[in-house]
Amino acid sequence: MEQYRLEKIVKSFDRHQLAVGGIDLAVQRGERIALIGPSGAGKTTLFRILNLTLRPTSGRLSIDGSRVEHLHGKKLREMRQKIGTVYQQHNLVPRLKVIHNVLSGRLGNWSTLRSVVSLVRPRDIELAYDALKRVGIEEKIFARTDELSGGQQQRVAIARVLLQDPEVILADEPVSSVDRSLASTIVKLLIDISKQTGKTLMVNLHSVELALSYFSRVVGVKHGTTVFDLSSDEVSDELLEGLYSGHLPENEQDVSFDEQPGTPFLQ
Repeated sequence: MEQYRLEKIVKSFDRHQLAVGGIDLAVQRGERIALIGPSGAGKTTLFRILNLTLRPTSGRLSIDGSRVEHLHGKKLREMRQKIGTVYQQHNLVPRLKVIHNVLSGRLGNWSTLRSVVSLVRPRDIELAYDALKRVGIEEKIFARTDELSGGQQQRVAIARVLLQDPEVILADEPVSSVDRSLASTIVKLLIDISKQTGKTLMVNLHSVELALSYFSRVVGVKHGTTVFDLSSDEVSDELLEGLYSGHLPENEQDVSFDEQPGTPFLQ
């Protein structure tokens, strides 16, 4: 069954800066896909469209066969709850204990009162422990988050998504802040979770080696469009050379909602 369908998706900022320029993409439920491409290619913007925090300028976006680009209010919040995102910067609260950061994955299902009470007396401790056990750091459940290493914090972020229990996991550069050996471990962990749970997994990676080693489908993105969408064994050196030739300087990042005054989905 098709989970996502993108048809001619365009995202521009201030009518001048084109971040995504007419992407067509279909994603089947339970698929595992890696997106690669140079910095500035539009991958992060595309992920923010996929997790419904950024509204496309034009085009059709469907999830499970339903159009979603014009959703608002309760229906938008319900659809967002089906999508979990692991970010490059973790998006954790450093001074809180690990358990609180993990339990924040349940906020979409809790009332405001229960959320506040949980900061004093955590609820669903067993669920948080089980999620941390799945990512291999259950012993850190009551540690302060800012005392953990970068790799451990990324595992906390993954455990938070597990507690959210979404149908889709989007991981936007989840291994950019860890060393090479740990990067492989985290990517493999995400894939294992997808296999065990049947969740759709899409990962944005700078590392071509990781993409080709762990994913059967690889999508190359450049200048806001897809250059190729192939099985990993079909991605040739010539295709990769074309994808990365003339790329933007390393300090230029993908356009993101935080950095540009785009049109967000309304609450």
